[in-house]
Amino acid sequence: MAEEPENTEEPKSSKKMIIIIGVVVLLLAGGGGAYFFMGGDEPVAEGDNAEQAQEDAEAAEEEDEEGSEKVLIYYDLEQPLRVNFPQGSRFSLIEIRVSFMSEDAKAEELLEKHKPMIVNNLLMAISAAGSDKLATSEGKQELQKIILDEVNKAMKKMTGKERIKDVFFTRFVMQ
Repeated sequence: MAEEPENTEEPKSSKKMIIIIGVVVLLLAGGGGAYFFMGGDEPVAEGDNAEQAQEDAEAAEEEDEEGSEKVLIYYDLEQPLRVNFPQGSRFSLIEIRVSFMSEDAKAEELLEKHKPMIVNNLLMAISAAGSDKLATSEGKQELQKIILDEVNKAMKKMTGKERIKDVFFTRFVMQ
């Protein structure tokens, strides 16, 4: 009576099959998890819908910026604004240094770019105000408002948006 040798290959192949299936499942789960966490949050639009999707994304980004905490940026106008007043005025010279406050990160770059026009407009506004008026506290506050309006007019003309929130005098000398 001869004994038939037992088939030992069958248990090994079933163990291999379980391991292979387990590895495949882990790879698929890892790929799905990576897609979920890194995948596009926004659906890709094609054709005519691409422009609308871009506009919607920009609007959502602006809303996020408005809802988030604003960062204030200060830009110091390096050169002082000097104006000579005509003879017979109470003061003959005024020297003002100003600093602009904005919540727009691009404001500093744009102020620097358009500085010649802004400085020209400010010198004209200071000259038009007159020395007697600028000697009073109310006159200085009014000049602050005029400077804010002039800078925002120039910014709106050049960039399409008013970007300056406030103006501060860092030096104000009248002689």
